[in-house]
Amino acid sequence: QVQLVESGGKSVQAGGSLKLSCAASGDTEYIARMGWYRQALGRQRELVAEITSVGTSNYADSVKGRFTVSRDNAKNTLDLQMNMLKPEDTAVYYCKVNLRAIVNGRYYFWGQGTQVTVSP
Repeated sequence: QVQLVESGGKSVQAGGSLKLSCAASGDTEYIARMGWYRQALGRQRELVAEITSVGTSNYADSVKGRFTVSRDNAKNTLDLQMNMLKPEDTAVYYCKVNLRAIVNGRYYFWGQGTQVTVSP
């Protein structure tokens, strides 16, 4: 199993910056890609940014140019630097990892989420 713990979520003003972090533990040797998802009230969960083991990243159009995803494979951590925040960024942000092997019948794991609130 892989356990994921997100941190860094809080309330900020529009135009501000915030950094989220995700710490993975457990069977971390099997981690392949890692990503951030978010779910706003009344909306579907959506991909924000993801990054492969070799550093190739992918972003949602709504955050491209404002957010930067990074990872440290030695520390098994995933970060999301968020700049020029907008009220539309308000959501619960979740960390997710995909594995390169099946562990206890699972190949992906979710964190419990961290709340980000951007006020106008």
